[in-house]
Amino acid sequence: MSRRVTRTAAALLALGALAYTAWVLEVLVRTGLDPVRTYVSELAAADQPLGGLFRATDLTAGLLVLAGALTGLAGAWGRRRGGRTTGRDPWALAGWIALAVFGAATVADSRLPLSCAPTVDPVCAARETAGLVPATHAAHAVSSSLAMTGALAALVALTVAARRHDRRLPLARTGPVLVALEFAATAWTLAAVAAFEAGKGIWALGAGQRLQVLLVAVWLAVLAYSLATDAREGRR
Repeated sequence: MSRRVTRTAAALLALGALAYTAWVLEVLVRTGLDPVRTYVSELAAADQPLGGLFRATDLTAGLLVLAGALTGLAGAWGRRRGGRTTGRDPWALAGWIALAVFGAATVADSRLPLSCAPTVDPVCAARETAGLVPATHAAHAVSSSLAMTGALAALVALTVAARRHDRRLPLARTGPVLVALEFAATAWTLAAVAAFEAGKGIWALGAGQRLQVLLVAVWLAVLAYSLATDAREGRR
């Protein structure tokens, strides 16, 4: 990957990571939603007062990450052995593709908002259970699942690629820890969702999902910093 392409990808991903953490604004503004109990996506629900803002930041994050992933894919890291590049690393290629899927699915998420907040609105929850909510609820569930699947695949593949490329890179050093934490947060979130849907409580669903989303943003920032470091030091 040329230095110019690497820097471009780094800038896009850094901005994408920043936009992907816009939900932390709930600390500063009154949303009416409990961050320990509610889905992050409920902030962007159609009936929420700040829904338009959070849908816009989700759209921005998805577009930036998608652009960064496609830029990275265009010049994926090559492997070096004995001072020469031996070809494109399949881990890097797979990781950039998965990251592009994450970005595209996040864009779709922003265009398929929930109509209401089921974790805090019993009427909304009952309508959702009875299948009386708009089709965007089901579509949102699909796009959200696709986004997180893409994110998990990208975390694993690009962390492996970084370690194969140069173990001095920040992503190579911290990536494995972030991947392990992300899988733990994902397991927590999935268990909490299952408990909620079975009527067995919330299990701090919101806290688990916010940790899950925050770790993805941190990983994106580390990836961006690693790309910038790679470009600055002239590694190819």
